[in-house]
Amino acid sequence: MRRLASQVHKQASRLLKENYLKRPPAWYQAVLDNPPLPLPAKAPPSRSEYDQPPRAHAESSKRQRPPKVLPSRIEYVEDALRKQFFRDHPFETFRATSIVEGGTIEEEHPITGLSWTRLRQRGRNPTPEDAVRFAANLHLEHGWVLSDAYAAAVAQFRSLRSEQEIQRLFASREAEHYGVEFGPSQVEINYAKEEESLDSWSSQGRTVGEQAAQKRWKMVAENTGYGAKWSRGQEYVRLWKEGVRPSYAPQILQPTITSAGLTNVTSEQLEAQKREQMLKEQQEVDFMGVLEAHRS
Repeated sequence: MRRLASQVHKQASRLLKENYLKRPPAWYQAVLDNPPLPLPAKAPPSRSEYDQPPRAHAESSKRQRPPKVLPSRIEYVEDALRKQFFRDHPFETFRATSIVEGGTIEEEHPITGLSWTRLRQRGRNPTPEDAVRFAANLHLEHGWVLSDAYAAAVAQFRSLRSEQEIQRLFASREAEHYGVEFGPSQVEINYAKEEESLDSWSSQGRTVGEQAAQKRWKMVAENTGYGAKWSRGQEYVRLWKEGVRPSYAPQILQPTITSAGLTNVTSEQLEAQKREQMLKEQQEVDFMGVLEAHRS
């Protein structure tokens, strides 16, 4: 008998019933009040071969290891057909397909089972899923070999696709003959987007050398408005003795209109220019020196 930890209390109950144990163990009542959890089922329930992958039936050997307890794979006939179909027709994946789910499940097409013998019966514009289901229907309902069913479904699918392409071609030619002007094709739209992207890479009026010089770091500081000559701190000491508090705020440039055009000057320079202009106007008015004599 297998000795499982979850069945120790049951074994002790049988031994007490047969008087092999004179008195119950100290843990006996506690385990009866709180029994251990049962073990999960070792063998999975039996399944049909409808949704299982095909396997080769080989003779079982006693020396083989027992299979591991793993969940079984779920595989349908349509899975292999769909994989092979898109491997043979990769461009079908680029067709627009709606993946919006409705409120209810779509009802099955009335033409199905033994009555579905031609792919055209479900429409002249089949989808890849229609071709896959038609091949599975030939294999399951009509008893065709899977390879023959797939070949027949693909042949009919390609025939309907070619008819659709020819109809679209002649319809466009007829429309052009009657004067209809179509917009740019998808290829032309893609080329235009590519040209627009390439044009955005190049800046107008600048060469590669100018762009590199602009991005390169420079050790020389830009003009700050205080002049390029170093006064060795004499200007700072002079202002300190005069009681002028230095301002470390950045100089604000104001655009002014001059005879040379629009220029940017600092607020201090603008005030100095205004004072010079006022003195010049006063000198022009006081040409006889009356105001200057009155001031003195």
